[in-house]
Amino acid sequence: MKVHFIAIGGSAMHNLAIALSRKGIDVSGSDDEIFEPSKSRLDRQGILPDAVGWDTTRISKEIDAVILGMHAREDNPELLRSKELGLPIYSYPEYLYEQSKTKKRFVIGGSHGKTTITSMLLHACMKESVNVDYMVGAQLDGYDCMVKLTDDANYMVLEGDEYLSSPIDRRPKFHLYNPDVAIISGIAWDHINVFPTFENYVSQFDTFCSFINKDGLLIYNEEDSEVKRLGDKYRKQLKTRSYSTPSFEPTIAGTRLNYDGKFYDLQIFGSHNLQNLMGAMYLARELNISNHTFLQAMSDFTGAGKRLQKVHETDSFVMYKDFAHSPSKLKATTAAVKEQYPDRNLVACMELHTFSSLKKEFLPLYNGAMNAADEAIVYFSHDVVAHKKLEPITSELVAQSFGGGVLVLTETNEVLQSISSKDWSNSVLLMMSSGNFDGIDYDSLGRRLSV
Repeated sequence: MKVHFIAIGGSAMHNLAIALSRKGIDVSGSDDEIFEPSKSRLDRQGILPDAVGWDTTRISKEIDAVILGMHAREDNPELLRSKELGLPIYSYPEYLYEQSKTKKRFVIGGSHGKTTITSMLLHACMKESVNVDYMVGAQLDGYDCMVKLTDDANYMVLEGDEYLSSPIDRRPKFHLYNPDVAIISGIAWDHINVFPTFENYVSQFDTFCSFINKDGLLIYNEEDSEVKRLGDKYRKQLKTRSYSTPSFEPTIAGTRLNYDGKFYDLQIFGSHNLQNLMGAMYLARELNISNHTFLQAMSDFTGAGKRLQKVHETDSFVMYKDFAHSPSKLKATTAAVKEQYPDRNLVACMELHTFSSLKKEFLPLYNGAMNAADEAIVYFSHDVVAHKKLEPITSELVAQSFGGGVLVLTETNEVLQSISSKDWSNSVLLMMSSGNFDGIDYDSLGRRLSV
């Protein structure tokens, strides 16, 4: 079996390439740029392309499947050559489905919480020795590859991204998995460049539900009105199970959860994380892991990579970083940190970085998203706006959109100066972005502020 990857260096693609290579498949690939950590990981596996760039001589009739990444263009020479030869061409999600057709598929969907729920479920499976194959959309601690494909696992756990499948397949990825068990954690408009209206975006989740196998199960967050509407709609066609925020109280170490008459001490915190926990618990039940066993297994779970990750802590100061960038994620994360540290001064700092977040039409959705913070800073770069070929935005527009005393900055050094000038005793700093604030070293910053 020989599989060729067009755009092998992508964050998702290189993980799938490694997983297939480990399965014994002959893997080759091409890309016009490969960055770290993809480059080193591919090299360690022995499948790093010997030269950067596209090369049609790599495409031959001996190839059994071509996997096309989103980074490639429709006129990619290797893609065109593959079409000429009549080779089977798959998107990333299509090939994952091909590899899991004989397994019971668990698909985690939602605008937010997908990676956290997936990592919670995998954490419990690992501790309880439940053999599952998986695909996770972010790098998790303790895993050297975020895709696992074997012949002996009876289950496949898939993080269900709603973004497009490939340059020639405009279907959302999670439409291709045909789940046996599915979960929707929440719906909040995202990917405005692909889904131009909220109604269009919501309809993708409706379609996702329609693809659940007829004897399947839909698990859904009943506290989200759009998700609940879908749960109510599909209750007549599928088995359904709803979940909501459990009873809990913050502790110094995290959270004490009260569930079914028992108490469980956890290291995670925040209402949204505990919602995610309940969703993951119901998924685990379908893997024959009892609720009690699952909650016990979660005692040492510290969170998914880049999701509300503690950077530095002293007796009077703590710093977190988080992947939050959409309005709903921003609001949930800021509220969770303030809920955990009610007596400390919370400074929340976020970077507008994605296509949607820098678009004039989308900005008003951020209104009130950081209200839980005592001080709020919003950063964006005019250069990034220009690079994304978007209409220019102003600091005044951003401040007006967020509402309520938000400080808007457009230079990284201004962000650092503002943060460094503050008294950080009895305080919390929360840095939120899907980027990296133009290269701010979080670890160094945390150490410096705590001195």
